[in-house]
Amino acid sequence: MHRVVVIIPARYNATRFPGKPLVLLKGKPLIQHVYEHASGARLVNSRMVATDDRRIYDTVINFGGRAVMTSAGHESGTDRIAEAAGNIECDYVINVQGDEPFIEPEMIDDVVNLLYNDDNVSISTLVKKITDIREILSPHVVKAVMDDEGFALYFSRAAIPYHRDEFLELRGMNHELQAAQINSRNLEFYKHIGIYGYRKDALIKFSSLKPGRLEKIEKLEQLRALSAGMKIKVKETKYDTFGIDTIEDLRKAEQWQNISL
Repeated sequence: MHRVVVIIPARYNATRFPGKPLVLLKGKPLIQHVYEHASGARLVNSRMVATDDRRIYDTVINFGGRAVMTSAGHESGTDRIAEAAGNIECDYVINVQGDEPFIEPEMIDDVVNLLYNDDNVSISTLVKKITDIREILSPHVVKAVMDDEGFALYFSRAAIPYHRDEFLELRGMNHELQAAQINSRNLEFYKHIGIYGYRKDALIKFSSLKPGRLEKIEKLEQLRALSAGMKIKVKETKYDTFGIDTIEDLRKAEQWQNISL
């Protein structure tokens, strides 16, 4: 069996929501929800939180989890997990975001299987089909397009692929009518779910690369991998999820029914 480790990056000083890994959701710290969901994955051998903050570290240890301290100088969670992975004997590293409490164990197993089943895959990730026109047009929802074999062609904050003729007809309709038209014509839009699987060597390589032109334009880290010629395999999931970036997101999360108590 290949050795698979889930690493959950978590930092305290998030710009929009400082301290969010420790905020309570249904009576538990947010980071604990993420850790417990990751613990249910069948194909994972171990899991840990990588943080630069002693408060987060102590919280994880206190609820029985595993944590490692990393540098405070990392610009991204990917760099943080790359540091942690460098000290671990493993073949695959799964990056589960520390603010994604709705990641299901099956989603983690899916990205592991994408790596297992194709030696050409450097990185794996998930998408979910969307029909809500507000999500399709929102720059906060990242869209993905794939080739016929399921490899990512591009990620964008824009509505891609752009269905030219259909979009012309949708102009002037309200959101409900637009959504109905999108559903009836089976227009394909997929939003990116922010979970990644890496071959360990691919993760180390990715972390060593400088941000590229497309990444700087879209502010999307995965475009660095595509620009460098790395192959990202994508699978559609039935599960929806969202990250906790603001207090309002936290209130929204409290209303979800699938969060464990």
